[in-house]
Amino acid sequence: MRTLLVLSNQQNFAAALHSALDPARFQIIVKGTPAEASLLLNRGAIDATILDAELPGPRALRAIEELHAQAPGAPVLLYTGEKPCSWEEDAYVLGVAHILAKPVRARLLAAVLDRLFPDYAPAPPPPPSPEPAPRPAPADPLRGLESLRRFASILSHGLEGSALLKQFLLMLREVIGVNRAIVLMRKPAARPGEGTVSQDDRWLRSACAIGLDPAVVQHAVLSLNSGIGAHLHRSGRVLRATSADAAANRDIAKEFQLIGAQVAIPILDRESLLGVALLDERVTGEAFTNEEIAVIFHLFEEIGLALRNSWHHEQIVTSHNLVGDILAHLGSGAIVFGPGQEVLHVNDAARAIFLPDAPARATFDFNDLPQQLGSMVFTVLQGGEPVAPLRYVLPDAPARILQVEIVPFRTPGDTAARATLLLIEDITEHEHAQRLELEAANLRLIKAMAEHLAHEIGNAVVPLSTHQQLLKEQIHDPEFQESLGTALASGVRRISRLAAQMVFLAREWNGDFSQLVSIGDLIVDAFHEAHTYHPGKKVAQLSFNKQAATWKVKADPKALRHAFSEIMLNALQANPDNPTVAVNLEETTGEPHRLTVEVRDSGKGFTTDTAEHASEPFFSTRSVGIGIGLTVTRRIIESHHGQIEIPPSTEGQPGIVRISLPLDPQPAGPGHASHS
Repeated sequence: MRTLLVLSNQQNFAAALHSALDPARFQIIVKGTPAEASLLLNRGAIDATILDAELPGPRALRAIEELHAQAPGAPVLLYTGEKPCSWEEDAYVLGVAHILAKPVRARLLAAVLDRLFPDYAPAPPPPPSPEPAPRPAPADPLRGLESLRRFASILSHGLEGSALLKQFLLMLREVIGVNRAIVLMRKPAARPGEGTVSQDDRWLRSACAIGLDPAVVQHAVLSLNSGIGAHLHRSGRVLRATSADAAANRDIAKEFQLIGAQVAIPILDRESLLGVALLDERVTGEAFTNEEIAVIFHLFEEIGLALRNSWHHEQIVTSHNLVGDILAHLGSGAIVFGPGQEVLHVNDAARAIFLPDAPARATFDFNDLPQQLGSMVFTVLQGGEPVAPLRYVLPDAPARILQVEIVPFRTPGDTAARATLLLIEDITEHEHAQRLELEAANLRLIKAMAEHLAHEIGNAVVPLSTHQQLLKEQIHDPEFQESLGTALASGVRRISRLAAQMVFLAREWNGDFSQLVSIGDLIVDAFHEAHTYHPGKKVAQLSFNKQAATWKVKADPKALRHAFSEIMLNALQANPDNPTVAVNLEETTGEPHRLTVEVRDSGKGFTTDTAEHASEPFFSTRSVGIGIGLTVTRRIIESHHGQIEIPPSTEGQPGIVRISLPLDPQPAGPGHASHS
């Protein structure tokens, strides 16, 4: 049997060819374009191609070139309705075997095919022999091989389930004389990973039939819950209409009678029931033997495996198309590269980024990528490791900012990527908006800082301005001189502290400190510095445990002293009537060694809200200061690779601030000291 590929979008033309050709000699596959039949052409499954040339000349000639490129050994017949054909000479030059005029004439087409395939021309009848009839010859092994060849040719339709079943039923009619047959199939699973068939569907529907009334085929359906479908689903064995099981079950007997079948054969894929084939007797009225039914059962099992693969292929194609649609509709650019750097998919957004001046459907090649991106994609394809999202500026458009991410796809055990996805997002507008927002935030911060600075400096200057106005009149008054000295000292302290906060807030540290500082001495100095900013009626007290050989940290001593001074000043201000600060030092084990400094005040402690916002800029619960003391402290501590924690206090408990700093070196023995 020869396989003919018909390329036509006209159903009448395909139907005319079906009626004109002998189905025992030729099987026909109908496609719309050479691209749709590329798989069959490349595999050599096509013996000849019949091209319906209802197209303009250039398009028809292009189709002929594609056919010869994919299947150079398969002859091409051309049907045209144009008389005479203006491009007939070009068609013959391209290798067309024959050009025929419509309509299809069966005798002419048969004669042309007989010339193309002389080995299939009908043999002349043998001359009468006067000799007596010969004895039956032994079985010809070539006939068995021919049957195998025919069955193998049917499997070439493995990706087209309906064509596969149709050709198989036609082969059964030709080889063993099946009179009528119908195949009913289950619904395949919709997505990969769900198995072969849809588990929630319990019906078998008509997929293919020969010799049956179309009305019967259209309404034929079997259930997996009763009748023939349920019996075959449960047993997996062949069922005859004359068997005891059929006679004992009214539903089975009724279904055999309605369809007009004598035997039901399950179609399995060695895992599950895919469908049922119902066969009548032979065209001569004889029943099939058990041996013949067993062979047909095994052949249908092979068909079942081919159908399962066909369904899996459809699932993969569906998923591939779904992914392609998703990538095509992404606002971001998306390009998928194969292992050989070939472009498997590119959406319009990517074309607009890399080929802004090219037509919308221009061919996109790996070389169209900028060199730097192409190098990164190649590295990911070879190494299989993803590239973290990065910002990229196009060489030809420096004002355009892209965010690029390269994702490899590989299976376990692979070192190289099987495919790579390049995602490109244009973040130019986002970056511009972010920059404007940052500038606006900085302006708001400067405004708030200017307001607080003006307020704090004004508070420090007002007493000085008042004394300056009275200076000439009361310069010799001792009481005025004492008040002036107090105002000058207070103003200088407030402005000096404010200046120090601004200096440390603006300073940049690289975190690499070489000077070793004794933490015990630093705490004592910080306490005295804090005490100068808090002149109370009562002398403040400092209590802390101190090692005999002091702990030391690598630090900027001025900055770290200022940080502890701000914490202690807050502790002193928590209870002005009884200003007490307790400091506890404790080394934590582990690598690296760290020193925890816990500062306790004698006040009411931190509420949950106060503890959460204490280190935020300009947050303060007092009327003095600008609220950046703990903000500067946190910045200094973190620049020393430390951490600061302000937990909320329970009712009646003092406020606590914990600082953790890396320790160098380890201390010697413990000790305790108290300072006033």
